[in-house]
Amino acid sequence: MNIKQEIEFIFFKRGRLRMISHLDLMRLFMRALRRAAIPVKISQGFNPHPKLSIVRALKVGMESPAETARVELREPLAPMEFLRALNEQLPEGIRVTQAHVR
Repeated sequence: MNIKQEIEFIFFKRGRLRMISHLDLMRLFMRALRRAAIPVKISQGFNPHPKLSIVRALKVGMESPAETARVELREPLAPMEFLRALNEQLPEGIRVTQAHVR
């Protein structure tokens, strides 16, 4: 049985981390998800990667009060537990403010 859940979350990026590139931001979230032990679904194929997407890429140097991202999970997780676990692993300047099942 293939159980999956997609969580959409809103985060802000400010301060010194406004200088982080889109690809580095993706790596930052992938590492934080792994450290938080969140069961992220991995793609199939030759080069597997976590099913994570940030809706729009900001230019380097821009702050944002509300960016949207989505992650696909292998097993169900309460949105508030997802938010708490991920925020514990994120550096100062990036915080998840909302999360909901999509």
